[in-house]
Formats: sequence, C-alpha cells, structure tokens
Amino acid sequence: MLSLMRKNAGTWLIKILLGAIVIVFVFWGVGSYSSRRANRVALVNGEPISVKAYHKTYNQLIEQLKRRFGSSLTDEMIKNLQVKRQAINRLIDRKLLLDEARRLNIKVSEAELAETIKNLPVFQTGGHFDRRRYQLVLQRFRMSPEDFEVAQREDMVVSRLQDFVTGMVKVSDPEARWWFDWQNTKVRINYVLFDPRHYTDLKISDKEIQSFYDQHKEQYKTDPLRKVRYIRFDPAHFASSVKIDAQAIRDYYDAHPKEFEKPKTVEARHILFKVAPDASPGTVKAARDKALRVLKMIRDGKDFAAMAKKYSEGPSKSRGGYLGSFTRQSMVKPFADKAFAMKPGEVSEPVRTQFGWHLIKVEKVVPASKLSFDDAKDRIRKKLVAERAKTLAYDAADDTFEAADENEDLAKIAVGRQLEARTTDFFSAKGPIKGIKDWRKFVAAAFKMEPMEISDVQDFGDGYYLLQVIDKRPGKVPDLKDVRPRVRADVLKTKQDQRARKAAADFLAALKKGRSMSAESARVGLKVVTSDAFGRNGVIPGIGYETAIASAAFKLSSKKPYADRVLKGRKGYYVIALKARLAPDPKGFAKASEGIRTRLAAQKKSKVFRTLLSELKAKSEISIEKEYLE
Repeated sequence: MLSLMRKNAGTWLIKILLGAIVIVFVFWGVGSYSSRRANRVALVNGEPISVKAYHKTYNQLIEQLKRRFGSSLTDEMIKNLQVKRQAINRLIDRKLLLDEARRLNIKVSEAELAETIKNLPVFQTGGHFDRRRYQLVLQRFRMSPEDFEVAQREDMVVSRLQDFVTGMVKVSDPEARWWFDWQNTKVRINYVLFDPRHYTDLKISDKEIQSFYDQHKEQYKTDPLRKVRYIRFDPAHFASSVKIDAQAIRDYYDAHPKEFEKPKTVEARHILFKVAPDASPGTVKAARDKALRVLKMIRDGKDFAAMAKKYSEGPSKSRGGYLGSFTRQSMVKPFADKAFAMKPGEVSEPVRTQFGWHLIKVEKVVPASKLSFDDAKDRIRKKLVAERAKTLAYDAADDTFEAADENEDLAKIAVGRQLEARTTDFFSAKGPIKGIKDWRKFVAAAFKMEPMEISDVQDFGDGYYLLQVIDKRPGKVPDLKDVRPRVRADVLKTKQDQRARKAAADFLAALKKGRSMSAESARVGLKVVTSDAFGRNGVIPGIGYETAIASAAFKLSSKKPYADRVLKGRKGYYVIALKARLAPDPKGFAKASEGIRTRLAAQKKSKVFRTLLSELKAKSEISIEKEYLE
C-alpha cells in the first residue's frame, strides 16, 4: 500500500485520499494539541517529559519503597510521601542538568561509555565483561541495550557536570576546627525533676468529671467497625500446573551468579578491652597495654577462651569470646581486615575499632565457593515455579474481578467459580485479622471501601485477595456512665500535669530572683541531680534521649546559667542549670580532621549542586499537567 501511494503520489485519486486523511486527523484530534498533552507529564523549556518516562521513574521509586518498608507499605504512605511529585521532580531535575551539561559542552565518548559498562560488576563473570550476561540482565529488567546505554551515558554526563560544578569546593582549617569543637563539646547540668505522678493529694469532683467528659467526648468515641467477605487466591494451589523447562533454569543461573556464591567465612573468638571513640590518648594507651599483657599470657600458654571469660568486656565474654562464623561484611572494617588475613590457630596483636582494643583468635576459615549448576538447579526450579504460580494466582484473581458484576455478592461468585469465600468478624482500624499475613494492609483496604464494593486485586503477602465489605458500624460516643473510670483517670492525669508544670515554673522563677538551686529544692522537698557529661545529640545521663533539653543545655553559659523556661520531658518537667562546659581535647582534632574535612566537603558540594539546580529551575519555564500533581 505504501509503495503504491509513493508511485501515484501526484495523481488526483491519491490527493483526494490524502485530503480525507487530513480531515480525519483534524476532526478526530489525531496529532492534535490535546493528544500531545496526553502523552506528556510536563514541559521543560518547551520540551516534553513523556508519560512513559514518568511511569518508569514512578515504578522505580515504588520498588525502592517496597525494599525499604516491605509489606507495611500502604497506599496512604505512598500518597503522604508524594511519590508522584517525586517522580516528576526527578525527571525535571535530570532534564535541566542534561541541558546545562549540553550548554557547557560536557560529553561522554563511545569509548568511555563502553569502558564504564564493561567495568560494572553486574555484567562481569570472573572479573571480566560477559556479553551474554549483559543481555540476560537487561532482558530481566525489560530494557534494551540501546535504552540502557542512553541512560548510562546520561548518568555519566550528570556526574561530570557535578564534578565540574563542585570541583573548587574546599574546606579550610578554621572551618574544620570550628566543626570539631562544636560537635565534640560536652556539658554537665544540674537539674530538678517535677514528676506529675508524685502529686497524689488531688481531689476530683463529679462536676470536674462531667465537664472534662463534655469537652473531650470525641476521644472516648468507639472505633468504627467493618465486616468483610473475601476470596484468597493462594499461589501454592497453582504450583502443580507450572512447568519450567531446563533452558529457563540455566538462564536464571547464568543471570544471577551472586545468588549462588558463598562468601569466605571466619570462625573466631575475641577479647575486648573497651575504649570510647573519643577517649583521651592516655586512656587508649592504658587499654592497649592491658591487651598486650593478656596477649603475653596467652602466648605463654594460657587458654584464649579462659582469658576471654576473665578479661573481656564484650557481650561474648560468657562464651569465652566466641563469635561464631561470620562474613567480612558483618564485622567492622578493622576487625574484619585482620580476622580475614589470619590463619586458623593464630592470635592477633591488639586491633583498634570504634569499640576498643581486640585480641582475635581465628579457629576456622571456610574459603569462598560457588554452588554448581547441578546443585543449584532444583532450588532454581522451585523458585521459578513459585514465581510463576504467583503470577497464575494473580491472573485468576484479576479474571474473577473482571468477571464480577458491580456489588455482586462474593459468596455467589465463589460458588460459581468453585472458590472459597470467607467472612471475618467485625474489626476496627486497629485490627488484627486472624489468618491474614499482612492484616494491616487488609484493614487499610477495607476501611477505604463502601458496602458491597468489590476491591481490585490486593496482595497481603500470602496470596492475592478480593475483598467486599458486607457490613459496617459507625463509631459512637458512649454515655459517661460507661467510661467514667477512664474519664476520672484522665482528669487526674491532667491535674497532676498542671500541678507539676506550675511547681516547676514557680521553682524557676525563684532561681531567677537569686535563690540557690539547692536551697529552693530543699524547700520543695526535691533533690538536685548532677548529670555526667553529654554531647549535643547524645543521651542525657539520668534523663534519657531528650532533644529539647539537650538543645537548651547547650545554650546555657556562665552569664545565663538557667534555661529560659521549664522543659517538658517524658518523665515530667525539668528545671536545668549549667554545671560545666567541657571543651574537647585539642589533640583529637589532628586524628579526626581528615574525616571532618571529607564530611564537610561532601555537605558543601551537595549544597553547591542544589543551588545550581535551584538557579536552573528559577530561570526555566516549567509546567506540569495537573493530574500528576494530585
């Protein structure tokens, strides 16, 4: 047909046909403005970002969230995290950065691209690029080599732009020293705790109970309830119908070599001599000397396990320092580096980690190995069968959903398809639901549905489900007589809290008028507690992890020894005063300076790059289709 039209393009018949096609395009909107808009999610400086690119990025973000949250990920969480907006912003940012790189003539050659891809471990076998594995991996992710290479080139271009923009970022000595001092300064405080529970001489009248109930009725409202009928499609029921051929098993083995590798493991014992990361040089040396004395006893014939039980300060002390078998990644780097370089029976010199000094004795070394195809194929077959059975279960659930009439009873559908429909008892949004693996998702789905509505296919971790709410009961406010004990307890708790807060405020006011903390605390029958030293982000000894109290403590000085206000903590109300401010040991800066410079440089580079992106956005024309912002 195309060749015929090309041969007769000048004839009157073809001109009429072409005219008719143009009319169809105009009146039916093919190629029109509206259809072009339907194929994009945004415009960046007049250039579209496609729906296809958006869906790909959105799905990648969802997969990342699934890996992070597992079965606890819900639709509500996805909505609150604004994943749609994240996906669009990521695409817009990438487009702006690629345009800026093009303006700056930043390029990646074919040779550089090929070398980078060849060096990616995921495409290597035995340390060398494997073309067959390259193709298999891309096939598994439904990506063509052309698409992957375009994406990889763009990643490299953006990375080079980032290096170019941030290449001049430096961290000066004064910057690094200021950060070291700020981060490592500690304080000690005096504090008095006003615990609400100590105020027990409070009277509560019927009038107060009635008034509190009238003002807070909603907090005593019973939970709404749902009753749900559901059909479960269990993948295990479909496994017998799945057939996996030998080639599919072989392809899986070749595409997932890491899955069949067993890393080298070491079985060892250790003796730990604890040293804090910020300990003084003298403390560090004293602990090392102790470790050397114990090491000498071991080398003179003492049993390592017995020495561990006597001298170790770690949790494995009672087991003679036995750590079991472990991989390199499961231990902190200095410990792992030493243990994995030793032979069975060897005892190490003292090794320093963030926990202190260690003596290590290696008892057994198991070299890395790889499961052969013959040994792995049964396992692979079971995995592929399970995956295929899961797909069949989903297809069956989806087919049932598509065939169901609106508001049709699931029980009737189940009978017609020889399936089993089950019905729950009434449950609240707090659950749980017996017999459902991920009942939280089940509950969340049920409370979004209207009566007799059939849900779309749901995955609750133990198969696929169709749900139907068959009854619902609204929450209701109970009569006071039914919740009176709860209301009275809440009134008491409120009055205790008010009394503690007022007593603390009066106490602080007295201190600001010149009364001493010890004298005033004695007058009110409480005691002043002096804390041990703590850092800005650390636990306050005697109080716990209270960020507001720690923040207030570091604002105190000799000129301003008391906090401006009473501080609320989990245990009650605190009045605090500065006891001492402890500057860090200057000698520690030399040891920490390199790490500080690295962290500060990374922060500054990130800020510079974010600033560039903000400037690019500010001078660009960006429009986003409304439907993708909901």
